Amino acid sequence: MDGATRAADAAIGFYQARLSPRKGWTCAHLVAHGGQSCSAAIRDAVVALGVWRATVPAVARLWACYRAAALLADTDVQGVCCCGGIPIPFRFRR
Repeated sequence: MDGATRAADAAIGFYQARLSPRKGWTCAHLVAHGGQSCSAAIRDAVVALGVWRATVPAVARLWACYRAAALLADTDVQGVCCCGGIPIPFRFRR
């Protein structure tokens, strides 16, 4: 793993451990489709492919999250989302 990949992995890990649980919402893609959160999927891509080759999959995943947020906006779910004023509930995970 090169230095950029290690740094990106550490930054995403910090975000997942320290920032994400405190922000008050969760990933729209996770809520709509299950599976991994965007940060987990992007972290896996960064570790597997490296920072530069993971750029396209990361952008594609964030676009899918944006589309999932739009899908959820048409429902009656309550809360706030990472992708804008989209209603998504939040849960702490341990």
